[in-house]
Amino acid sequence: MACTALSKGRGLDCNRVSGGVKYIYFGVYDQFSPLPLVASSEITDIEMGANALYRYTVPRGSTTVNEAITGSTENGTLFYTPTVNMVLNRLTKEDQNEIKLLGQTQVIVFAQLNAQLANGHDVIVGLGVTNGMSMNAGSADSGAAFGDRNGYTLTFDGLEANPFPMVADYTTAPFDNAAFTITGGIITS
Repeated sequence: MACTALSKGRGLDCNRVSGGVKYIYFGVYDQFSPLPLVASSEITDIEMGANALYRYTVPRGSTTVNEAITGSTENGTLFYTPTVNMVLNRLTKEDQNEIKLLGQTQVIVFAQLNAQLANGHDVIVGLGVTNGMSMNAGSADSGAAFGDRNGYTLTFDGLEANPFPMVADYTTAPFDNAAFTITGGIITS
């Protein structure tokens, strides 16, 4: 007897899609109450009360979001490892302080992608929605040659029982959904 029945197939998509990440949003894991509600691989409710999301603009073509899928036939297990590899240009004391804080806390990460829905809105995915994400690697680099990048490379990873969900489509701006309560707003600088 099968545990799960497949529900549909998939043809070749005739539309072109764009890769890459526009923005990374961080929310402190403990400030979500309760954790975001995921229904059918979509985040349909976010409750943060008076807390805020912190938006980081990343250089075009520099930041990636991926998810490794690991299964064990012998053990009958399957899990997902979401990872964010983020680049920030320019070394600054302000960034040093924020990066230190990011490294000291567990976060939920939202990534606003360059890929778009049929209505032209950007796709947003949630990472670490159940167990959180931690910054577990990174570097601060000065570069060697005059044209080299000077800045930070940060890696966040997590461990989840389910694949990362998409955030429900927004009305006019990301996270403006009626079911979302983020009264602290989105902090951009």
